Amino acid sequence: MTQADVDAVLAATDLFDHDVRPEWAARFLEEPAHHLCIAYDDGSPAGMITGVEVTHPDKGTEMFLYELGVAEDHRGAGVGTALVLALADLARQRGCYGMWVITDADNEAALRTYQAGGATDRDDSVMLTWRLDPSHPTFDDDRDR
Repeated sequence: MTQADVDAVLAATDLFDHDVRPEWAARFLEEPAHHLCIAYDDGSPAGMITGVEVTHPDKGTEMFLYELGVAEDHRGAGVGTALVLALADLARQRGCYGMWVITDADNEAALRTYQAGGATDRDDSVMLTWRLDPSHPTFDDDRDR
């Protein structure tokens, strides 16, 4: 991880849900099981994907597709699908037995992208969350969690 890597993530901040913070970007990039890929179009960030390898003693290692973001003017052009496929390829290379993602059931664009990238299973799983720090910027919206 170099400062240039952190700078590249900072330059792509519009692709993320919230503003990228340099110290958090550096910490993410320093972890060998954390992965971040940025797609470019004419030198400008067009999309990004993050993944985290998760290893369990009785299951082995799988890739958690943490977040996918595509610039509004690049949506529908295959950028998201290409990023999902790239992360899946990386997961295979790293010995992951599978890859998974959580998204809202009514997020049709995300569902189409993940299915175009090879996802096949949909189930009735429920995600529960803990607000350990309610002042954290990811909790600044009005959604119930």
